[in-house]
Amino acid sequence: MAKRIALLFAGQGAQSVGMGRDLAAHHPAAGDLFLQADEILGRSLSEIAWSGPLEELTKTSNCQPALYVHGLACLAALRGVAGDFPVEAAAGLSLGEWTAHAAAGTFDFATGLKLVETRGRLMDAACAATAGAMAAMIGADETAVRALAADTDVDVANINAPGQIVISGEAAKVELAVSLAKEHGIRRATMLNVAGAYHSRLMNSAYEQLGEPLLEAQLQMPRFAVLSNVTGAPVTTLPEIHETLRDQVTSTVRWGDCMENLLTRGCDLFIELGPGEVLAGLLRRTRKDAEVISVSDPASVQACAERLRGEV
Repeated sequence: MAKRIALLFAGQGAQSVGMGRDLAAHHPAAGDLFLQADEILGRSLSEIAWSGPLEELTKTSNCQPALYVHGLACLAALRGVAGDFPVEAAAGLSLGEWTAHAAAGTFDFATGLKLVETRGRLMDAACAATAGAMAAMIGADETAVRALAADTDVDVANINAPGQIVISGEAAKVELAVSLAKEHGIRRATMLNVAGAYHSRLMNSAYEQLGEPLLEAQLQMPRFAVLSNVTGAPVTTLPEIHETLRDQVTSTVRWGDCMENLLTRGCDLFIELGPGEVLAGLLRRTRKDAEVISVSDPASVQACAERLRGEV
């Protein structure tokens, strides 16, 4: 029986200098997307992705479009080797949700790239205007973290997997939450090295300014199910796509719910598209025996294509 395939797209934090360079050199379809991106943006995004420096790539306004292009380049390279293959659904972590929509045809490559660059620029500005921070709560359930967040006036930013939840907000309040974590039954709390308080009320200026570009963009319903970070479920209408992509910057990312939903839909082969294997690790915290193939370079493209030939 053919596998039911889900595509997973990486979010900010997965980036690494050199991502996509070998892919572009070996797969013309992937290289073409990087060239298109440079032309659309009027700057050499490919140079930043391929050569860095890391400080430049890590900037939200560079990192988000670079990950968007790399994720779609991985998919283009894979389809170039394996041919077309059916997809049941797609999900992406934070920024990756936008890449998932592009893969599903909700918007074309150029439209998505411009939206993602705008999103990154607006989030950069929000970070610069606020003193924000984030922290990971390890070995905690959602009820305990929400109680801690309420007590310290911070937001729950990500529910990534069982026992892995992230909080976000004003730096002093996040630091207070970390110091009080054990009192709330949380095994370990660690400050994260990030530029600001993503997925919190401190991103409200980005939320306010994303509305108009989204409404002006040409969107259509995706060809296959795309799960929303905000709801953990597939989007079903165009207004919902507009609303959830905008809400996402200030709302909790319910990644664990997205993974549960994909498993409930019967997805049994997951293809992670993007640098690193972060999403594979998170999925295996939800389902230890989940089959995940991470694709980020020519060797992993070839390995995934061989696996697909046996299933599709």
